[in-house]
Amino acid sequence: MTTASDAAQALNSKFGDSILSTVEFRDEHTLVVSLEKLHDILAHCRDSLGFDVLTDVSSLDHMGDEPRFEMVYELYSLSTKVYVRVRAAVSEDDLKVPTVTNLWATADWHEREVYDMMGIEFVDHPDLRRILMWEGYPFYPLRKEFPLAGKPSEMPDVAFTGVAPLEGGPFVTQPSTAGSISREPRARN
Repeated sequence: MTTASDAAQALNSKFGDSILSTVEFRDEHTLVVSLEKLHDILAHCRDSLGFDVLTDVSSLDHMGDEPRFEMVYELYSLSTKVYVRVRAAVSEDDLKVPTVTNLWATADWHEREVYDMMGIEFVDHPDLRRILMWEGYPFYPLRKEFPLAGKPSEMPDVAFTGVAPLEGGPFVTQPSTAGSISREPRARN
Protein backbone atom coordinates (compact mmCIF):
# COMPACT_ATOMS: atom_id res chain seq x y z
CA MET A 1 0.00 0.00 0.00
CA THR A 2 1.56 3.27 -1.10
CA THR A 3 -1.41 5.65 -1.32
CA ALA A 4 -4.65 6.32 0.54
CA SER A 5 -6.49 5.16 -2.58
CA ASP A 6 -4.68 1.80 -2.34
CA ALA A 7 -5.73 1.52 1.30
CA ALA A 8 -9.35 2.28 0.42
CA GLN A 9 -9.32 -0.36 -2.32
CA ALA A 10 -7.76 -2.93 0.02
CA LEU A 11 -10.41 -2.27 2.66
CA ASN A 12 -13.20 -2.43 0.06
CA SER A 13 -11.97 -5.80 -1.18
CA LYS A 14 -11.58 -7.26 2.34
CA PHE A 15 -14.68 -5.87 4.05
CA GLY A 16 -17.08 -5.40 1.11
CA ASP A 17 -20.53 -4.42 2.37
CA SER A 18 -19.15 -3.10 5.67
CA ILE A 19 -17.56 -0.21 3.75
CA LEU A 20 -20.66 1.91 3.16
CA SER A 21 -18.96 4.57 1.06
CA THR A 22 -15.62 6.11 0.20
CA VAL A 23 -15.07 9.78 -0.40
CA GLU A 24 -12.06 11.41 -1.96
CA PHE A 25 -11.77 15.16 -1.61
CA ARG A 26 -8.58 17.15 -2.15
CA ASP A 27 -6.43 14.04 -1.89
CA GLU A 28 -8.02 13.06 1.43
CA HIS A 29 -9.69 9.66 1.62
CA THR A 30 -12.59 9.00 3.96
CA LEU A 31 -14.19 5.61 4.43
CA VAL A 32 -17.65 5.43 5.97
CA VAL A 33 -17.97 2.03 7.64
CA SER A 34 -20.59 0.12 9.59
CA LEU A 35 -20.33 0.43 13.35
CA GLU A 36 -20.52 -3.35 13.76
CA LYS A 37 -17.25 -3.84 11.83
CA LEU A 38 -15.52 -0.64 12.96
CA HIS A 39 -13.07 -2.32 15.33
CA ASP A 40 -12.19 -5.06 12.80
CA ILE A 41 -11.60 -2.49 10.07
CA LEU A 42 -9.41 -0.32 12.31
CA ALA A 43 -7.45 -3.39 13.46
CA HIS A 44 -6.87 -4.34 9.82
CA CYS A 45 -5.72 -0.78 9.08
CA ARG A 46 -3.13 -1.06 11.84
CA ASP A 47 -2.02 -4.68 11.42
CA SER A 48 -2.15 -5.20 7.66
CA LEU A 49 -2.09 -1.76 6.07
CA GLY A 50 0.56 -0.17 8.29
CA PHE A 51 -1.47 2.65 9.86
CA ASP A 52 0.59 2.68 13.02
CA VAL A 53 -0.50 6.10 14.32
CA LEU A 54 -3.94 7.15 15.46
CA THR A 55 -3.68 10.93 15.20
CA ASP A 56 -7.19 11.82 16.37
CA VAL A 57 -10.54 10.48 17.50
CA SER A 58 -13.47 12.87 17.35
CA SER A 59 -17.23 12.85 17.01
CA LEU A 60 -19.89 14.79 15.16
CA ASP A 61 -23.42 15.69 16.20
CA HIS A 62 -25.85 15.69 13.27
CA MET A 63 -28.80 16.84 15.40
CA GLY A 64 -32.07 16.24 13.58
CA ASP A 65 -30.72 13.30 11.56
CA GLU A 66 -30.71 9.64 12.47
CA PRO A 67 -28.23 8.28 13.18
CA ARG A 68 -27.44 11.46 15.06
CA PHE A 69 -23.78 10.94 15.95
CA GLU A 70 -20.71 9.94 14.02
CA MET A 71 -17.27 8.78 15.16
CA VAL A 72 -14.22 9.93 13.18
CA TYR A 73 -10.79 8.26 13.31
CA GLU A 74 -7.74 9.87 11.68
CA LEU A 75 -5.01 7.33 10.84
CA TYR A 76 -1.46 7.81 9.60
CA SER A 77 1.26 5.48 8.35
CA LEU A 78 4.79 6.47 9.34
CA SER A 79 6.37 4.29 6.66
CA THR A 80 4.29 5.42 3.66
CA LYS A 81 3.30 8.88 4.99
CA VAL A 82 -0.33 8.25 4.07
CA TYR A 83 -3.40 9.55 5.92
CA VAL A 84 -6.85 7.97 5.89
CA ARG A 85 -10.04 8.87 7.74
CA VAL A 86 -12.57 6.28 8.96
CA ARG A 87 -16.08 7.32 10.00
CA ALA A 88 -18.92 5.33 11.55
CA ALA A 89 -22.46 6.43 12.38
CA VAL A 90 -23.72 5.99 15.95
CA SER A 91 -27.43 5.92 16.75
CA GLU A 92 -28.76 8.12 19.54
CA ASP A 93 -30.65 5.07 20.83
CA ASP A 94 -27.45 3.11 21.51
CA LEU A 95 -24.48 5.37 22.22
CA LYS A 96 -21.93 2.56 22.49
CA VAL A 97 -18.79 2.23 20.38
CA PRO A 98 -16.01 -0.35 20.70
CA THR A 99 -12.84 1.08 22.21
CA VAL A 100 -9.65 1.10 20.16
CA THR A 101 -7.36 1.53 23.17
CA ASN A 102 -6.26 -2.06 22.60
CA LEU A 103 -5.05 -1.03 19.12
CA TRP A 104 -3.55 2.41 19.86
CA ALA A 105 -2.75 3.58 23.39
CA THR A 106 -3.30 7.17 22.25
CA ALA A 107 -7.03 6.46 21.95
CA ASP A 108 -7.37 6.55 25.74
CA TRP A 109 -7.68 10.30 26.27
CA HIS A 110 -9.34 10.91 22.90
CA GLU A 111 -12.14 8.50 23.79
CA ARG A 112 -12.48 9.96 27.27
CA GLU A 113 -12.89 13.41 25.73
CA VAL A 114 -15.58 12.19 23.30
CA TYR A 115 -17.36 10.50 26.22
CA ASP A 116 -17.12 13.67 28.33
CA MET A 117 -18.21 16.13 25.65
CA MET A 118 -20.73 14.03 23.65
CA GLY A 119 -21.84 11.19 25.93
CA ILE A 120 -20.73 8.39 23.59
CA GLU A 121 -19.59 5.39 25.65
CA PHE A 122 -16.66 3.18 24.65
CA VAL A 123 -17.20 -0.48 25.44
CA ASP A 124 -14.24 -2.10 27.28
CA HIS A 125 -12.39 1.20 27.72
CA PRO A 126 -9.93 0.70 30.62
CA ASP A 127 -10.71 4.00 32.40
CA LEU A 128 -13.83 5.64 30.97
CA ARG A 129 -14.45 8.70 33.12
CA ARG A 130 -14.82 12.39 32.46
CA ILE A 131 -11.63 14.18 31.53
CA LEU A 132 -12.66 17.87 31.33
CA MET A 133 -15.93 18.19 33.24
CA TRP A 134 -16.36 17.01 36.81
CA GLU A 135 -17.92 13.64 37.64
CA GLY A 136 -21.66 13.95 37.96
CA TYR A 137 -21.95 16.83 35.49
CA PRO A 138 -25.29 16.03 33.83
CA PHE A 139 -24.70 17.58 30.39
CA TYR A 140 -22.55 17.05 27.30
CA PRO A 141 -21.17 20.45 26.24
CA LEU A 142 -20.41 19.67 22.57
CA ARG A 143 -23.89 18.42 21.74
CA LYS A 144 -25.81 20.88 19.61
CA GLU A 145 -28.63 21.35 22.11
CA PHE A 146 -26.17 22.64 24.71
CA PRO A 147 -26.57 26.46 24.86
CA LEU A 148 -23.58 28.57 23.83
CA ALA A 149 -23.82 30.59 27.04
CA GLY A 150 -23.59 27.42 29.13
CA LYS A 151 -25.94 26.20 31.84
CA PRO A 152 -26.32 27.52 35.37
CA SER A 153 -24.51 25.58 38.05
CA GLU A 154 -25.29 25.06 41.72
CA MET A 155 -21.65 24.25 42.40
CA PRO A 156 -19.92 27.60 43.11
CA ASP A 157 -16.64 25.91 44.10
CA VAL A 158 -16.38 24.21 40.72
CA ALA A 159 -18.16 26.55 38.34
CA PHE A 160 -19.98 29.85 38.37
CA THR A 161 -23.24 30.99 36.84
CA GLY A 162 -22.19 34.40 35.60
CA VAL A 163 -20.33 35.42 32.47
CA ALA A 164 -16.68 34.42 32.45
CA PRO A 165 -14.53 37.45 33.33
CA LEU A 166 -12.15 37.32 30.38
CA GLU A 167 -11.21 40.98 30.07
CA GLY A 168 -8.19 41.64 32.25
CA GLY A 169 -8.25 38.05 33.46
CA PRO A 170 -5.10 36.18 34.43
CA PHE A 171 -4.89 34.27 31.14
CA VAL A 172 -5.60 37.10 28.71
CA THR A 173 -2.89 39.05 26.95
CA GLN A 174 -3.02 42.83 27.32
CA PRO A 175 -3.27 45.00 24.20
CA SER A 176 -0.38 47.43 23.98
CA THR A 177 2.49 48.49 21.78
CA ALA A 178 4.88 46.41 23.92
CA GLY A 179 6.36 43.23 22.53
CA SER A 180 4.67 39.86 22.84
CA ILE A 181 6.79 38.86 25.84
CA SER A 182 5.60 41.85 27.92
CA ARG A 183 1.96 41.30 26.91
CA GLU A 184 2.02 37.70 28.18
CA PRO A 185 -0.09 37.13 31.30
CA ARG A 186 2.91 35.65 33.15
CA ALA A 187 4.84 38.93 32.67
CA ARG A 188 2.36 40.83 34.87
CA ASN A 189 3.47 39.12 38.07
